[in-house]
Amino acid sequence: MKKILYFILCAIILFPAGLLGWQEVTPPLALLIGLIFALTAGCPAPSFNKRASKLLLQASVVGLGFGMNLVESLRSGAEGMTFTVISVVGVMAIGVALASWMAIDRRTGYLISAGTAICGGSAIAAVGPVVKANENEMAVSLGVIFILNSVALFIFPPLGHMLGMSQAQFGTWAAIAIHDTSSVVGAGDAYGPEALQLATLIKLTRALWIIPLALVTMFIFRDRSGTGRISIPWFIFLFVAAMAINTYLPLPGWLTTTLTVAAKRGLVLTLFLIGCSLSRSTLRSVGFKPMIQALILWGVIGVSSCIVVLATIA
Repeated sequence: MKKILYFILCAIILFPAGLLGWQEVTPPLALLIGLIFALTAGCPAPSFNKRASKLLLQASVVGLGFGMNLVESLRSGAEGMTFTVISVVGVMAIGVALASWMAIDRRTGYLISAGTAICGGSAIAAVGPVVKANENEMAVSLGVIFILNSVALFIFPPLGHMLGMSQAQFGTWAAIAIHDTSSVVGAGDAYGPEALQLATLIKLTRALWIIPLALVTMFIFRDRSGTGRISIPWFIFLFVAAMAINTYLPLPGWLTTTLTVAAKRGLVLTLFLIGCSLSRSTLRSVGFKPMIQALILWGVIGVSSCIVVLATIA
């Protein structure tokens, strides 16, 4: 029965608004439904859910590229790139120092720092094998980041409106301060089309920092992880290719519109699946100190990036 309800909810969330005459399920609502379902009934297909959420997020991000102009997007995103570089290096340095001061396990503290600095769970999944993190260290790091990432989707759009942010300001801020690509895109979509495009572009550019970070990590943890495997987010290059195709090839309007609408609905469904992946065991695995470290890092990047964005972007 749980599995039937699970797939019924997937179908309801996936259909565009107006197709069957019901209210559109928004990204925050989809995540909330998933969270409630997971904590009350439990996810009936955890392996499928995990695999589907990852693939659907990647496909949705690539689909969004068919609604974006490569030249205009790169021009718009250039304003946020300088602070992106500074913030990645700064958060990693502060996070590692904070973990040492709080006597948090070295690898756990490093993974939380990487997840906060770059792109949440994707960064942790990429760096984890390099540092040879064990199952518990991965679970704690992913659990902390997942919880804060879920909270961000609910609080960032209202905060942006309260601060009177333009779409360009909010898109840049969300891309820098929200952990995972899923919530960045979800928050951008909730704020507006320009915020969505800019947030997606900057976040995916930020995600490419996984590669140099993994290489540096191999040096830092060289005694323990000389054979660590780096996981490169190849779908980012497909996203850039989609933007290039949309920019330089005469695609019919109905095709690009269909692809972007499908991508947005796919993103909403992704957030439901991500919500379904939160279990009681995940909540129990998150310790006090790792959560405090993550909250401090999030506060540093959130407040500093907000100040810079409001001061430098119109």
